[in-house]
Amino acid sequence: MQEQKLDAMDKIISLAKRRGFIFPGSDIYGGLANAWDYGPLGVELKNNVKQRWWKTFVTRRADMVGLDAALLMNTKVWQASGHLKEFSDPLVECKACHARFRADQIDIKSPCPDCKKGELTAPKQFNLMLKTFLGPVESEDNVVYFRPETAQGIFVNFKNIADTMRMKLPFGIAQIGKAFRNEITPGNYIFRTREFEQMEIEYFIRPPKDEAEWQTAFEDWRLAILAWCSDLGLKTEEVHELEVAKDELAHYSKRTIDFEYDFPFGRKELFGLAYRTDFDLNNHSLNYTDDNGDKLVPHCIEPSLGVDRSILAALLSAYSEEEIKEGDIRTVLKLPKWLAPIKAGVFPLMKNKPELVAKAKEVFALLSADYTMQYDDNGNVGKRYRRQDEIGTPYCLTIDFDTLGDNTVTVRDRDTMEQQRVLIAELPNFLRTNIK
Repeated sequence: MQEQKLDAMDKIISLAKRRGFIFPGSDIYGGLANAWDYGPLGVELKNNVKQRWWKTFVTRRADMVGLDAALLMNTKVWQASGHLKEFSDPLVECKACHARFRADQIDIKSPCPDCKKGELTAPKQFNLMLKTFLGPVESEDNVVYFRPETAQGIFVNFKNIADTMRMKLPFGIAQIGKAFRNEITPGNYIFRTREFEQMEIEYFIRPPKDEAEWQTAFEDWRLAILAWCSDLGLKTEEVHELEVAKDELAHYSKRTIDFEYDFPFGRKELFGLAYRTDFDLNNHSLNYTDDNGDKLVPHCIEPSLGVDRSILAALLSAYSEEEIKEGDIRTVLKLPKWLAPIKAGVFPLMKNKPELVAKAKEVFALLSADYTMQYDDNGNVGKRYRRQDEIGTPYCLTIDFDTLGDNTVTVRDRDTMEQQRVLIAELPNFLRTNIK
């Protein structure tokens, strides 16, 4: 069973490169360990995730606003937040081959997992912050760090946003952006990388009078994350909630739930939900003045979701191989229709017939203003269907000789492979109705 799962992972990686979703970073120069570039279809997929998340959690809510903070921040931010002191993983090193590993992920009493013979050093803490220098002089006075999370950009802008937007508690601030961590052992494709993208919310509430008050808000966000998992098309039985033990909580958290997914390489964290109390605003000496003129330090609940992990889980859940007839297997990504990078493929039945090509380009122009389309005239229609199935395109529109007479096209459904004739004038409404 485990071999079958890992085989599925290999198939996803192969498909993603072959079809233009994800490429190895710096590929022509031999790559860079665990760096990945999103290709034409990957960009569309990633944008769909981010836009849907933003619309779900920001645009449609009156209690939410957005932010786009800088990647580099004053080092005092990381001192106040505790990252310079606390943001670390236990590191061990092989005395023979000098390979390095996270001590919490291997048996440190056994020989080196790589060379199979070297003794491992005692664990020491390794800070995960990525350091660089600001300006032309590389000195300790000019050290800055690429942010390891987007959250601190939200916290340090709390007062600016509360004042300028006249926000009333409870309210949230959302941000989508890159974060950087100098991971000891990155890996498993785009699951764990040193550069990744987060979708984070800091939701601020009044200091709770009792446990029930913050637990109510926490539960609302727990259900919202589960609904997001469903929206991504993740199978319910493959998503699990792990209540993080008190002795394993991050230094800022009073309660955390890890939402885990059954990846081919094991059950791993997909999203997180943390109750950060007033830790961050207190450390940054920030407060809030209510309508009565009273100053208070709000508490914070943080739903944190990774863009890259969302994409990987969605691809794995959507991947399917179906036997059409004996020996004839089609590969199809049954992505939710809103998530599919291409919403419809447009095919002229024959590319050497000018009248069909002209009509197909007319259909493409009609729909491409509102939907990401793909024009394909390469090969027979059956092969074109298979290519679109493999990238998850919900519909294929074939312009044939009947189209020239009655202005209808053949619409073929990805999942059922059923076909129907639809008037060209009705296509915008057809897509609008079926792609949500």
